[in-house]
Amino acid sequence: MANNEDVFDESPGGDFDSSLAGARRAVGFVAECARSVDTLSDPDLLRIQRELSELARELGASAAVVAGEIGHRSRRELGFSGLAQREGFRTPEALVRHETGFTARSASALVQAGTMARESAAPETSSSAEPWFREVGAAVAAGCISVDAARAIRVGLGAPSEGSGAVTADALSVATHLLVIEATLVDADELLRLARRLRDDLDETGIAERERAAFEERSVRRTRRPNGLSRYIIDPDIESAAFWDDVYDTLTSPRRGGVRFVDDADRAWAAAIATDERTTDQYVHDAFTQLLRIAAGAETGESRRIVGTRQPSVRVLVTRTALEARHGHGRIEGCDIPISIETVERIACESGTVQLGFDEAGRPLDLGREQRLYSKRQRIALASAQGGCLFGDCDRPPSWCEAHHSRHWKRDQGETNILDGVLLCRYHHLLVHNNGWEIVRDDTGFWLIPPRNVDPDQRPRPMPSKSAALRDLKVLSA
Repeated sequence: MANNEDVFDESPGGDFDSSLAGARRAVGFVAECARSVDTLSDPDLLRIQRELSELARELGASAAVVAGEIGHRSRRELGFSGLAQREGFRTPEALVRHETGFTARSASALVQAGTMARESAAPETSSSAEPWFREVGAAVAAGCISVDAARAIRVGLGAPSEGSGAVTADALSVATHLLVIEATLVDADELLRLARRLRDDLDETGIAERERAAFEERSVRRTRRPNGLSRYIIDPDIESAAFWDDVYDTLTSPRRGGVRFVDDADRAWAAAIATDERTTDQYVHDAFTQLLRIAAGAETGESRRIVGTRQPSVRVLVTRTALEARHGHGRIEGCDIPISIETVERIACESGTVQLGFDEAGRPLDLGREQRLYSKRQRIALASAQGGCLFGDCDRPPSWCEAHHSRHWKRDQGETNILDGVLLCRYHHLLVHNNGWEIVRDDTGFWLIPPRNVDPDQRPRPMPSKSAALRDLKVLSA
């Protein structure tokens, strides 16, 4: 890359391909040498570790610059005509994650760093809402600081504030300059701490504003663990954090030398916790889950106001053969991990069962055809058969999906039947209708036809079922 102007030139470039080919050869040579790493002296081992880290930082900077261009071509104002949106992704971060295999956090950091790099290269044409970070972007583009360091500075310093004792953009620019220098001396974790400390020093009078910001940032996020199960990340505001901490401390107090209990019932409760075979983390998990179940199942007006009339539930899918033989396993809807037949029986005992039939091709039998919208029973059948949004690698579960008519209700005079129903999340449902994607069905299943501006040949893309339970049924039938 000769200069920043070359980086953002949208003309076709063979230079990129030849440079990448050279980089691949170099990486292959280094990988070959690394096989003899056990012969290195201690000083050489540490030196090579440092040098490889520098190379990784420089490659990461180039990847960020490319990600920043992807972000620019996918910016919000382009709507469904943006690059990521045309490819079927909600955001440039999602597209980068798909292309790189990175985690959502890493992909987001890459796009953010690349966006700063792009804007630092052309400040006169930039529409950035964060000009105080341009020096960070320039440092990323030059390979001087890592993507993680750029993220640490951005997260730690934040945005300007208003009112008494306001933190100006100029003050943040000065702080950014100091942190870019520090970034060459400390790791990203320490840099984040330094950035937060600088922000606190600049904004000592902004206690109320920081409290408001913490309140606005409160969230419960759901991600995926490596084993496929959900992980919930809770970021409470200040007051809620105090409440959560108090509940946590109350639950675990008997195990952590808490207050002495005088009441007989409390002493018995404390003794039961202290001798419980579960770990503290397991005990807290079960206690919080039980508290949520009690609250969600309460027939009070307050509970109905929060969760509505639909009670949160767990839907289990199991073949009749496995259930009758008491051998095999079932699946929780929306989850690809099997559960034991014993757990299936316990949930069935609590909640009852509903039988769904499938034809020899694995398609659910129709449960109604007259109405415009799919009925609750039809949606249960679609959820069981399809397992979630069928568009590409979208991971939205059935509860997030809408039932799309593959033969459009109005345009094609399609009917509301199970055979033509396709589960799509809200985003992909809009994408299909607004951007010219088509969904067709044959004897093997559904196929996604991209518009010509995405694939001139409009090659059909398979839309296989994501239902683990249906896979179990097909295995048994084979």
